[in-house]
Amino acid sequence: MLICFHDVYLFSGERGLVPFLLKTLSTSPKLSAEELFVHRDSTDNNANTPFEFTEPNMARLAALVQNYPVGAQRAAVGPALDIVQRQMGWVPISAMHKVAEILSIPRMRVYEWATFYTMNKRRFRGKFNVKVCITTPCMLRGSDIILQAIEEATCCSVGKLSADGMFGVDTVECQGACVNAPMFVVDDDYYEDVNVCDVYNIIQTIKCGKIPPCGPQNGRYAAEPISGLTSLCEVPRPPGFGVQPALFNK
Repeated sequence: MLICFHDVYLFSGERGLVPFLLKTLSTSPKLSAEELFVHRDSTDNNANTPFEFTEPNMARLAALVQNYPVGAQRAAVGPALDIVQRQMGWVPISAMHKVAEILSIPRMRVYEWATFYTMNKRRFRGKFNVKVCITTPCMLRGSDIILQAIEEATCCSVGKLSADGMFGVDTVECQGACVNAPMFVVDDDYYEDVNVCDVYNIIQTIKCGKIPPCGPQNGRYAAEPISGLTSLCEVPRPPGFGVQPALFNK
């Protein structure tokens, strides 16, 4: 017989009441930015989805392939998918098949690359894909507030598309600008050291058809200390400074 007292269960047996804890099963929530590694055909993403490289992009791809030895064309998979994404805005499976055909490699090799690297968008993520960093440095600097402001400014929740298809919002892990936290990326442009006002200004500028200045938004040039430079403040010494004369080539 089992007797429950809060989270402790008492088992009635030959030795009397024996307490034990009932373990519960817990799982981590699925992140909205996560996608299935497998492909599921849809009306806009299937093997018959029209795709052909434009003539200029085909020339770019041919030039890239020439950078690799004969028989090693598979090394151009990444650049090829990047060209696809810049042409279409995302990478449908029909484009993956075209890349495999051009590079003369099995389709699986392209699938492996496209599903491993999250930079490959395997579904349409809006005309402007807004990616908000939520890793520890950005989190400590208020990325949750920045994310909320972006959702309000774009009228789009995480993992979804705005009604007009202009914006798609995703949360991502470290984007390599921890010193400039909090930050987010719109396509290829980094917006760093942002606050809520910066978010609304940037999104509104994009809505007006303009490209807002990227980089730090608080006056910093790059990633120097916010209080000013603490090193490299002097004029660099000339070549050979401090080297013994006997070491110079004569």
